[in-house]
Order: sequence, then C-alpha cells, then structure tokens
Amino acid sequence: MYFISTRGGEKVTGAQAIVQGLAKNGGLYVPESFPQVSREEIEAMAEMSYPERAAFVLGKYLGDELGEDYLKASCEKAYSTFTGNDPVPLVKIDGESGLYVMELFHGPTCAFKDMALTVLPYLLKKSCEVTGVTDEILILAATSGDTGKAALEGFRDVPGTKVAVFYPDEGVAKMQRLQMCIQDGNNVCVSAVKGNFDDCQRAVKRLFASEEFNATLAKKGVRLSSANSINFGRLAPQIAYYFSAYVDLLTSGQIEMGDTIDFVVPTGNFGDILAGWYAKQMGLPVRKLVCASNRNKVLADFFAKGVYDVKRNFFRTMSPSMDILVSSNLERLLFEISGRNAELTAQRMQELAEKKEYSITAAEKEVLDKEFYGGFASEDGTVEAMYEIFEEYGYAMDTHTGVALAVYMEYKEAREKIDEKDKTPVIVLSTANPYKFPQDVLYALSGNDVKDSFKGIKRLNLLTAMKPPKSLLDLRYRPLRFKTVVANDLKKMSELILRFADGEIVPVPDKE
Repeated sequence: MYFISTRGGEKVTGAQAIVQGLAKNGGLYVPESFPQVSREEIEAMAEMSYPERAAFVLGKYLGDELGEDYLKASCEKAYSTFTGNDPVPLVKIDGESGLYVMELFHGPTCAFKDMALTVLPYLLKKSCEVTGVTDEILILAATSGDTGKAALEGFRDVPGTKVAVFYPDEGVAKMQRLQMCIQDGNNVCVSAVKGNFDDCQRAVKRLFASEEFNATLAKKGVRLSSANSINFGRLAPQIAYYFSAYVDLLTSGQIEMGDTIDFVVPTGNFGDILAGWYAKQMGLPVRKLVCASNRNKVLADFFAKGVYDVKRNFFRTMSPSMDILVSSNLERLLFEISGRNAELTAQRMQELAEKKEYSITAAEKEVLDKEFYGGFASEDGTVEAMYEIFEEYGYAMDTHTGVALAVYMEYKEAREKIDEKDKTPVIVLSTANPYKFPQDVLYALSGNDVKDSFKGIKRLNLLTAMKPPKSLLDLRYRPLRFKTVVANDLKKMSELILRFADGEIVPVPDKE
C-alpha cells in the first residue's frame, strides 16, 4: 500500500512513511485508499486474541511490506508487557443505558499511548530493514504528558535508535514528569521547555522541516523519525482497539452484527479519535464519534462553528494531556472532507500558522455534523461527572476520562431529545490509570485535597480499593535523572538534540 502527503507532492510506501514520520513538505501521510474489513472478517476476529486482532488490522496497511507473520509476532511481544489477561478490557458501566468503558491503560506506562508505542519499535525496525535504511534513527517527540514516557519506555535501549522528548515545563502532572525524568536507558534524553505543549510541538515540527538541521544530522549518520501520532506507525495500532471493542460487544451478545455504536473520545491532538474515524472508513459500523475537549475547547468550537481559531487563552487543567490548541491530526481529517484536496489543506495549514485560524465550507461542515459530535467539559463539570459515576456505579476514572464522561452525559441528553428510546451502545475510551493523577481524582471522588501525589495514591487506594500500579509507586524512590529545562528557542533545542546525537547523554543541570 502507498501513502500520500496531506499537502501533496509525495507518494511513499508504508515502511517509508514510518521511517520518515513526517512528509518532507510538512504534511502528514495518509493511506492512498482505505482497506476494507468485511463483516465476515469482523466476525472472524471473535476467535482471535487481542494481539491477533491488532496484527490483522495492521496487516491491512502494512502486511505486504512487513509480513503478516512478523506483525503477529510483534504484537504478541508488545502486548505481553501489559497486565491482566486482556490488554484492552471493556467494562460495562450501565447495561440499561448501554454505557461501557474501554480501558486502554494497562500497559507499562499506565496510559493509552502504550497501545501503539509498544508496537512502534517493531514496525520501525522492520521498516528500516525493508527500505535499506542503516542510519541511526533519532525519535524526536513533543509530549503533553503520556506520549513522552511511552516513547521513552518503548524505545529504551532498542539498538539503532535514540529517543528525545520535549515536554512543557509546569504543563504536565507530577506523576507524568516523574515518569519521564527517572527514565532508564542509554539512548534517551528528556528536557522540559519553558512554554506549553503547542510550543513543544511547533518546535519539533520545525526541526523536522529544517533542511539544515537534518543535513547536520545526516553527516553524523542520524535521521529523524517521530513517535507522535503524526507518524502513521503510531496511529495505525490505535485503529485496532475500535474493532476489538465492537467484537467484544458482539461476542457478549450486547449487539448483533451490523448494529452501529458510538464512541466518546477525550482528545487533544485528535489522533485517538481519528483512529476511530479510520476504523469507520474501513467498514466498522460506527454511528457517531464524540470528540470530548476540556477547557481548551478549540476542537469543540470547531465542530460547532466550522472555524478553527487558536487566538484564545491557553488553560492549564486537571487533564493536562489535552491541554492543546493546535491539534495536528485534524489535518488528516481536513484532507479527507475536502475531497483529498492537498492544495486546499496546505493553504489552511498556512492560514493557521500565519493568521491563527481557518474555516471550512458549509458542505464540509455538513459532513462533520453527520460523523462527529463535539463537546467540552469545564473543570467543575469534569469533577461532577467523576463523582456521579463513582457514587452510582463504584467506578473510578482519571481526569481525562472524566472529561469524556461529562461530554457523554451532554451527548446522551442531546440524542434523547431526538429519540428518547435510543439505546445505541456508547463506548467511552479511558486513556489513563486514575493513579497517574491521584490528587485530582481523590478530590473529585471525596472532596479531599492533598498536596503530595503519593499521599494521594494512598488515600485513593483506601477510598476505592483499586490496586495502585507498582511502576507508579516506585517513582517515589527513584532519583531524577533528567532536570534540564531549555528556553522556548529553536536554536537551543536543536543544540541539545545535536549534542545528544553525538552520543552524549545530556547532563542534568538544574537549569539550562
């Protein structure tokens, strides 16, 4: 299968798309056409384990190049690192209303990014082999909290790779910061940036696009690739769990083959929900994809008005992984709803960079209205939703899932106004373990406010009886390995990366 850039001018294989990460013109790679999954194939997935289901979906895009057997073996190895018998359990919250939660946080770093970033190293390794790339691969990622740790852990000490992560100083939760800054491995680098996630992401994209910077790396035998969802190899494994959730409802008798379902997705960079839309294009019977935003509601406003406008205040919230104003993966959706008009997509991205906004046509807005529902939750609304679900059903969730549940309640009211008998099953994607945000979760569930994260874990455990992940408990006793903070300055960030590329484990000064 071939992939093309959302901004035109390129056509590459899947392996090339994974190795490069970002198109040379700054666009994102998308499949030349969407492979189809028949109803018979969906039913056949019932007999498969989750790794087999994931390998099957990946094979639709990458099987010819990377090999079906290789994909299956890779998924088996990747998901063997998850806890429990099922890497992606589907939890019934309310059978009467058809509410379910798909838990995506049972991987090594306790967040949904593990679903893809435990698999990506295998995809990248094989992609380098089939494309003849022998350079060292430097994975460069911006993170709003979870991608960074998952990338660091996924690529830790993987031969032929290095991984560098920039995160916003003061823009991630304490547990997220600790997870990254204690990271083991001889091929890792972590640095805070004085700014927000959008600043980090903007700088990383500029480094990818810089011919001078990439030429300097090339002289060192190093080339860049990405672990963010701008890389199709990061996005593709996420498509699989949408199919798996549908199959789980099918096998448990909750739905019949062909019945449609809804998904509610807490999202900031739009990758997770885009994977669901890709699943729908492949043939999965999805009715609506509900895009749940926090107080940084640029996506909710876009779905409401058809205007993407980042000329607004940026808020730090209790759901920091969603504190994003520039949602990179929305570019892929824009490309599709425009009729795959690469010139128009590039123009809109230029408008966003220069004017901080762009708008879509009435016809495009009509397409979005059929496919998506956009909503947002305030901080108080998030807390209230978390409390209500815990009180009524005894189910504790993290703050990002709390945003999704709050928007689900709004969406449920909206669809009942149309048809009060509507019982279409709704699956809410739960993206992180509650213990990654113990203070905020504890406050939401009990009203108690503690200053220390580890006291929060202890009290949350007493309240919920949920077992805290050992990997998070151990953070308390691990010394910080990375303390670097760089200015929001492209030159300083590039200098740090070049030092790292030279084989230097970046020192740990308090400030830089």
